[in-house]
Amino acid sequence: MNRGMALLLAIIASLSLLGCSKSDTQSFSAVSSVAAKAEHSAPAAQPQETDYVASGPIIVEDQVDVAAQRAGVVSGLQAEVGQTVHKGQLLGTLDDRQLRAECEAAEDKLRTAEANVKDWEAETRMAEADYRRVKSMHDAELTTQENLDHARYKLDGSKYEIEKGQHEVGTADANLRALRLELEKTKIRAPFDGIVARRYVRVGQAVAVGDRLFWVTAVRPLRVKFTLPERYIDKLHKGQTLNVSSADDPNGNHTAKVIQVSPVVDPSSGTFEAVAEIIGPAQDLRPGMTANVHFDTLR
Repeated sequence: MNRGMALLLAIIASLSLLGCSKSDTQSFSAVSSVAAKAEHSAPAAQPQETDYVASGPIIVEDQVDVAAQRAGVVSGLQAEVGQTVHKGQLLGTLDDRQLRAECEAAEDKLRTAEANVKDWEAETRMAEADYRRVKSMHDAELTTQENLDHARYKLDGSKYEIEKGQHEVGTADANLRALRLELEKTKIRAPFDGIVARRYVRVGQAVAVGDRLFWVTAVRPLRVKFTLPERYIDKLHKGQTLNVSSADDPNGNHTAKVIQVSPVVDPSSGTFEAVAEIIGPAQDLRPGMTANVHFDTLR
């Protein structure tokens, strides 16, 4: 091979190496660009929701306004706001002097009616004896039929008087029981164990039937009424336990058991209602407070 041919082959080899190097560089640059675009276009990983916090009021099942059952004037108050009361305990009284007088008169009338019945029962026993005597005499033809009829009419009349007297006794007794019922209505009593939350009346105030007198509320068991989005309706069940804290003390922790789950969803809000009952003592919670309910969505 001459010198010129060798020089030509060397130039061709150099050009080939240069082309390969440039192609590899372009390929690497393209791969790097695609990888960078893929990295920027891939969606970021979203954190998975594990806990949903709902809020709602703390309630009790027994909570009622005690209303007047009859018109009258408040004559006494035996309970004040904040006082613990038991079922049937006297909270207040209405003036009952007129009713007491009517009850005493009704009792006298009942006693009189009962005495009249006893008198007619005695008269009837005497009439029965007279009738037997006259009948025996009539059978022996010692007296007339007229005397026998007279004795029988007297006996029948005595029996009718007994029935009449017994009817009067029943009427007098019913009237007395009605007056005693009205008398009992003058006594305002606690409908259940609880605490007097409000008092609406004062001594000397005139009230009508249905007027509010006291507000009595139970203090246990405490319950929380709350709502959850409809997507959780298949994840909440009766008997399930939840963590509850008061809105004023988020660090407080109480356990509550679900006792009620609404089977329907409110279409206007897209939520359903549930009720959970606080388990154990909860001295920092009171009826009417707002509580936070922590619901584990992964259960």
